[in-house]
Amino acid sequence: MSTARYRAFIAVAQHGSLSAAARALGVSQPTVSSQIATMERQSQIELFHRQGYRMSLTAAGHKLLTLAQKLLALEAEADFFLRDSGQLNQGELKIGAVGPFHVIEMVAAYRARHPGMQLSIRMGNSQQVLQDLEHYSTDVAVLAGLYERPELVVREYARHAIILFAHREHPLARHEQIEIDALQDQPLLLREHGSTTRAALETALRAAGVKPRTQLEIGSREAIREAVARGLGIGAVSEAEFIPDPRFKSLRIAGEPASTTTYVYCMRERAESLLVRSFLRAIEDEGSPRP
Repeated sequence: MSTARYRAFIAVAQHGSLSAAARALGVSQPTVSSQIATMERQSQIELFHRQGYRMSLTAAGHKLLTLAQKLLALEAEADFFLRDSGQLNQGELKIGAVGPFHVIEMVAAYRARHPGMQLSIRMGNSQQVLQDLEHYSTDVAVLAGLYERPELVVREYARHAIILFAHREHPLARHEQIEIDALQDQPLLLREHGSTTRAALETALRAAGVKPRTQLEIGSREAIREAVARGLGIGAVSEAEFIPDPRFKSLRIAGEPASTTTYVYCMRERAESLLVRSFLRAIEDEGSPRP
C-alpha cells in the first residue's frame, strides 16, 4: 500500500474531515476520499465513523493510526539518512517539551553541533508530550517527571533544587536561606495538581511535618510571580526557572530537601536511530546530571 494513502488516513484522523485533510495535504478532496475508500475496501475494515461531514476513528482505526505514524516516521528517517549519507547536514528533528527552560538549552547545544539541521519544538502538558512521542509526532521528549514504561528509554538530564521567593518586604526576605519549618503557617502559593514542583515540595513538607497555609492554587508560573509581587504569599520554583526580579527575594531551603529533575525520552525502538542518537550525544556534555 502506498504511503500516500497512509498520509491521507493520518490527515483525516487528525483533522476530522475529508475537506480539512485535503487542505492540509494540498490535494483535492476526491483524492483523499478515494484513498480512504480504497484502504477500507481492500482491508474490509471500517476505519472511520461517519457523522455528516465529520469523521472519527473506529477502534480498528485507532490501532492503524499508531502503525501508520510509525511507518511514516521510519520512512522519513530512512530518506533523511540516504539523502544526507548519515552526516546530519540536513533534515528535521522534532522535540516535545512541557516547558522552555531546558529544551532551549538543549536546542542550542544541538545546533552548535549540527547547524544544518532544522528543529521544531511542540509544547504541551506531560500527557500530550508523551502521546506525541508514542504516536511518532516527535522524535524526543523533554519532561520534568519520571515515567517508567517498557516502550520508553529515559535519560536524566539535570536536577535542580526547589527554591522559594518572597516579596522584598516579607519578613523571611531578610534571610538568604531558611529552614523548612519556617514555612509553618506561612501562605504558600502552589501550582495546580500534577505540577512536579508542587509534588516535590509537598513531599518534603510532609516529611518535615510542616503545614503551611495553602489557600491559593495558581495554574501558571507567571501568575504566581504576580501574586508574590502583590504580597499574596510565597512562591516556589525550580532554581533553573527562577527569573530575578527587584520585587522578589529568592530563598534557599536548608539542606535542599526538594528538587525537580528533567528527563529526556525516546521510543525504545528508536533509541539507536541516527537522528535520536545525535540529539542524545549533543546534550550529554551540556546536561550531565547535576546535584
